[in-house]
This record gives sequence, C-alpha cells and structure tokens, in this order.
Amino acid sequence: MERFVVVTDSTANLPPELVAEYDVSVIPLTVHWGEETYLEGVTLDGPTFYQWLQERETLPTTSQPSPGAFIEFFQQVAEKYATPNILGIFISTEMSGTLASATQAKAELPDLHIELVDSRSVSMGLGMQVLIAARAAHAGQSLEAAVEHALHMRDEVQVIFAVDTLEYLRRGGRIGGAACFLGTTLNLKPVLHIQDGQVMPLEKVRMRRKSLQRVVEIIAERLQGRRAREMAIVYAQAEDDVALVKGWLMERFNPDALYTALLTPVVGTHAGPGALAVVFYAEE
Repeated sequence: MERFVVVTDSTANLPPELVAEYDVSVIPLTVHWGEETYLEGVTLDGPTFYQWLQERETLPTTSQPSPGAFIEFFQQVAEKYATPNILGIFISTEMSGTLASATQAKAELPDLHIELVDSRSVSMGLGMQVLIAARAAHAGQSLEAAVEHALHMRDEVQVIFAVDTLEYLRRGGRIGGAACFLGTTLNLKPVLHIQDGQVMPLEKVRMRRKSLQRVVEIIAERLQGRRAREMAIVYAQAEDDVALVKGWLMERFNPDALYTALLTPVVGTHAGPGALAVVFYAEE
C-alpha cells in the first residue's frame, strides 16, 4: 500500500495537537488589513486578530492561497513525507476560491498524485472530514478509501451556529440564504447552519442565551436518538458562553470527544464577534 498524506487549509480550525498527531499539513489563507497582509496561523494568531478587531476602525478582508502558493505547498509536502500521494480537503467552493487554486496547481504537477475534495463546509465541519481521512492514512488504508471516508463524513457532519449579528457575513459576501434574516432587530439572534456549502437560515430567536439553547435543541432533533460521536465548539469572542454550551453538550450528549477552538481569523472575519458554532456527527 503506497503511503499518502492529508492536507487542508487553515480554515479547518483543527486544534494544534490534532494537526501534530495526524501529520496534517496546512496551507494558510490570507487576511488583508489596510496595507498590511497576514497569513493566518503563521503571521497572525487568533487572540491578536480579535484584539485588533476591537481596536481598529476598519474591517479586514480575506483571500485564498494563489495557485503558485499551492504548487510550492504540494511540492514541499511531497518532499517532506517522501510520497507523491496527497489528499487535499478544503473549504467549500461556495465560500472561497481555495479549491480552485489547488486545482490549478494540481494541473501543473503531473508527477504528483493529488486528490482534491470540496468539503462543502468550513471550520471544524471541514476539520472533521480531514480527521477521518488522516486517521485512515495512519491506519494504513488506501488513498481511495480515505476519499470515501471523507465524502461519507461530508454527508454526516453538521454545523449549527448562532451569531450576534449578520453584518459581518453580509459585508464579507458569505451570507448565502441567511440574507432573508437581514433587518433583524438587535434582540433577535439568528440561528444558522451550513447547508450545501453555504450559510443558510434556521430560526430567529429572542435573546442570546435562548439562541444558544436552540442550537443544542436542534442538535438533539437532528440526532434523533443517535449518539454524537465527536463534537466541537468553535467561537469568536464568546468565551463566557463556551463553558455554558460545553456543559449542556456533555450533559445531554456525552460525546467521545468534545473539542474547543477559537475561530480562525479568516472565518472570524466573516462570522463576527459573538459567533458560536457546534459541529457534530452521529455514531452509526
């Protein structure tokens, strides 16, 4: 069985210990702030980003890696792990041109065997797909089997989240079907989900705590009595809510693993302060 490696982009939001454990290589997306440019997770970390978001008057923008950056990335990965076989799983094409850049790079690297998957998701919705593929690699399974695992996880993993405001999604052009919630009064908090690779509306709930409770209730409705295998809480400047939601999830679902992570700067640019998402999938 030929060895292969799994790669992804920085919006996958994987905790550093999982990146290290499964040898996942990560290509960074870019944050532009005025005349300054940063690579997320490399020259800009999450805490610094959110501090600046509070302090600076202007809002950042984001961009995907260039095809040239992907060519260099794929070559470095192949050399580091001494294999031409690479499985790349990336942020939804509905949200970013990252996969398009990777596809262009692949065409320029005929000596490498590169398989690409559109996660149709973001943050740990993408991260869970990367994890299942990386576990397959470490278990000695084939690249083709890992692709199948990732595609199956793509169908199973769900992302339910609450935001304080839709303004950041609107400004970043990532609002998708949730545009129908624009104009919501301040005390009505949107509950959203990722569907078909984009942000879609679920409910408008009165007050913040109730919106978080609804996230948990919707998860229970979707599990339909099945057990949650792994879950993740990802958030942006919502630290006080994380412990609360974590307690609810552990008490109600008791998953095998519950990860927590600060939303990456690129995702936080579009979700905005106060965003909190729960990512989960059911045990078969």
